[in-house]
Amino acid sequence: MIHPLKITSTLADETRYSIYEYILKEKKTVTVQDIADKFGIHPNVARLHLTKLAEINIISADFVKTGKGGRPGRVYKASEKGVSLSFPRRDEDRLLKWTIQLVQDIGPSALTKCQEISYQDGYQQMKNYINAELTLSNSLSFDDKLQLLTDNAALIGYIPQVQQTEQGKKVIFSIFNCPFQEQLSAHSEIVCSLHESYLKGQLDALFSNNEFVQMESMIHNCDLCKYEINVTEIDR
Repeated sequence: MIHPLKITSTLADETRYSIYEYILKEKKTVTVQDIADKFGIHPNVARLHLTKLAEINIISADFVKTGKGGRPGRVYKASEKGVSLSFPRRDEDRLLKWTIQLVQDIGPSALTKCQEISYQDGYQQMKNYINAELTLSNSLSFDDKLQLLTDNAALIGYIPQVQQTEQGKKVIFSIFNCPFQEQLSAHSEIVCSLHESYLKGQLDALFSNNEFVQMESMIHNCDLCKYEINVTEIDR
């Protein structure tokens, strides 16, 4: 198991974290030169950053043939699993497995109750973040709220983007690295419905008037889960 301090120190570097976020968003393999060109850094620096990210297993490195002869080139891509920090290590995946099996055995009433619980958890967690921010300022702008959403998504692949529409703001909310990836193959409908309820709770805490629509889903053979959130009332 990788020591939590190694993970946090690796991602504390702003450029390195931005590189990881970029690899998640692109959802494809990248080379050292790709990263050097994208971030305007020397290839040796890009290689160092990629090596550090690979050491904590949030990206993987593979060799591919270039088709030009010579040594195979190295490419990097985001790992399917994110990272988690716990002191000491806990086996929460097994507890999640038990819970999902219980919901599946009991049926629709259990799923409905779990959706209510996950929604309230997401709502209250975001409310706590909002209240903490309000101790530092009198109000939160739309950008402040979006930053809260972004910060809360750290390490699990949420990438929010904002577009202006005639009705207000539209947030394109993409999940490239699902935190429940291991459970999707056997229990995708339950896992996704609970995860979506949790996200809806967070959004309702931030924006009093929003329309939350899923556009793409990993369980329907998409590369990512994508939601559109239309926000017509920016400030609460």
